[in-house]
Formats: sequence, structure tokens, C-alpha cells
Amino acid sequence: MSSSLTGSPTNVLVVEDEMVLRMRAVDIVEDAGFTAVEAVNADEALSILEARSDISLLFTDIQMPGSMDGLKLAHAVHDRWPAIKIILVSGQVNPTEAERPADSRFFGKPVGVEEMTAQLQAMIGAGALKIVPNTSMAAANEAFYPSTHEAVLSAENDSLRLLLEQAGIDAETLLAQAGIEAKEREAADKLQKLILGELHHRVKNTLAMVSAIASQSFRAATSTEQGQKAMEGRLIALGRAHDLLMQVSWANASLTHTLSGATDPYDTHGGRRFHFNGPDIQITSGSVIAFAMTFNELCTNTTKFGALSNSEGRVEVAWSVDQTTHRLRLVWTERGGPTVEPPTRRSFGTRLIESLGLQLNGQVHLTYEPSGFVYTLDVPLSSVIAAV
Repeated sequence: MSSSLTGSPTNVLVVEDEMVLRMRAVDIVEDAGFTAVEAVNADEALSILEARSDISLLFTDIQMPGSMDGLKLAHAVHDRWPAIKIILVSGQVNPTEAERPADSRFFGKPVGVEEMTAQLQAMIGAGALKIVPNTSMAAANEAFYPSTHEAVLSAENDSLRLLLEQAGIDAETLLAQAGIEAKEREAADKLQKLILGELHHRVKNTLAMVSAIASQSFRAATSTEQGQKAMEGRLIALGRAHDLLMQVSWANASLTHTLSGATDPYDTHGGRRFHFNGPDIQITSGSVIAFAMTFNELCTNTTKFGALSNSEGRVEVAWSVDQTTHRLRLVWTERGGPTVEPPTRRSFGTRLIESLGLQLNGQVHLTYEPSGFVYTLDVPLSSVIAAV
């Protein structure tokens, strides 16, 4: 897909802490004909708004870490910059019209692309960018969307809804069989509702992420087969991250285990081809998913074009913690592979790799040395390390 400028750009501030969902939101904004400005939390969004006066619309998730959630951010923006339009999205809460700022709009996750595009254009115009579709994949995307993709997501959503309902029925039966008294049952019912609510939130968020991964995978693919393989790999990586988090009850996980879990499926040709060197630290659940998705892209790229595309190459992953500056620095270095050449375009995989720095309030550097590709991540320790 390409775009050509037909007038001054209209800027939309996208606030979303999940990097895959944020990238999908950016694409929706750009496909609607606008320019996206990214932020990962409310504090960063307010800093952007204070520094510039060219934001026309705020597009924010409601559930976010930090000093305020998206709903409070929306009210703060409406009070200070009343001319800015507001769109809220969430997979868990559904604020009433009275709870939202005046004239704001709300959408549940997963977001309907056509509906969202129409709403953006209705609120701030047709957009200054003229969007030209990528005809090489138009037929494949049309064949896959919306019929197959939306049908699969709809079926999964229906199945998960039934599972949630059944879980409630099963819990009541078990409580009765256990002979739990009225007060205990009341407490157990409250706990059950809390657990089901959290489960429902995770299910909705996961469905939104699956939808975003599917759309992004097919968006830049040169064929339906390539898009399908890319999507399968990313969904498998997401599944591995969830498996790891399930082992620790969705609390925190080891950085070493996260990296080894992401790289193990690619460690072929006998012997270890990945070499780790760094102190093990406990990282937050959000960081686990971000690292797993990023390393899946790095692994996919190195097996196709880099050090692991032959039988002799290797990858060294080293990280260190600077206690003086309180920062984590991680370096992925490829050696022994074919001569490296910089890519001619920024694919979704490259954008995903680069996005981890923004996700964790740090920086990412990609270096295409002829002797081997080097990925460097430098982030504040507070953005990844789990609270003790």
C-alpha cells in the first residue's frame, strides 16, 4: 500500500501499550488517510500534546499502565484541548455516554476496521492522504477477508463465550458438591466473578491481538501462502509466551526462560546455535509477550536471510544491567552467516522489532554490518523488571 500527499496532513495521536495492537491502530489511522503519532501511555501522550498543537484526534485504549488510564486521559484532553476529537477502545470496560467526555466515541475490541475508518473520517474529515491499494495482494486479501478471517474470529469468540458460561456453571456445581456454606459461597462467587472478568478481558485482548497479527501478516505478504506462514509463526510465538506465563500464573517470568523459549524452535542442525550471556532477572508479563514476539521476528529473519540460513552461523545474545544508570542493554549479534545487505523496505517484522524500544520507553538500533546483523535494545530497567 502506498500514499501520496494531497494536502497538509491531519495528525491522530494513538495511545496503546500493547505494541502489536498499537501498530494495527496506526495502520487503521493511516489507511483512513491520516498521520499517526504514537504513545505508549497517558504520560507520554500528554507530553506530546503539550509540545505540539497539530493533533486533531486522540485514539486511546482505556486499560493502560501508568499514572492514569485512557478514560482519565480522555477527560484531561477534553478539558485542556476541547477541539481535539476522542475515540476510546477497550476489550474489558464499556463506559456509558455519561462516563465519557462529550462527543467522544467508544469501540470494543477487536476493532472493526471499516467501522473505525468511517468513524475517523466522519469526525475529522476524509484525510489528507490519498490511499492507493497494493494491487499485488488485493485479490488475496479480498479472498481471506472478511469471510474466512472474520468467520474464524466470530466462531472463536462464540466458543470462548460458551466456555466462560460453562465455567460459571461448573463452579456452582463444585461449590454445591463441596458443601460450602452460604457466606463462603458468597465469597467464592465474588472471587469467581473476578476471575471470569479477568479471563474475559484476556480473551478479548488476545482476540484483538490475533486479529491484528492476521491483518498485519497478510498486509505486506506477496502471496497468500507467505501471509499464512507468517501469521502461523506469530501466533505460535504468542502461544509460547502465554504458556510461559501460565506456568507462573500470569505474574512475572524469567528473562532467560523467555528468550530460550522463543529461540529453541529455531535451534536446529544439532548443537546450540544460540548463545546467551547475561544475568537472569524477573520481567513483567507485558514484557514477556513483547520479548517473545520480537525474538520470533529476529529468529524468523535470521533463518531466512541471516546467520542461521546456513549450517555454520550462530547468534550471540548478551545483556547486562547497569546499576548506576538503571538500564538494561541487550545485544543480538549474528556471526558466520552470508554477507548482510540492508533491506529495501520496512516490513511488518522490522516495524515490530523496532517497536519494542517504544514499548519499553527505550531505544532500538538495527545495524546491517556485512559480517552480520546486530540488534541492540537499551531500555530503563523500571520498564521491564518485575516489582519484588
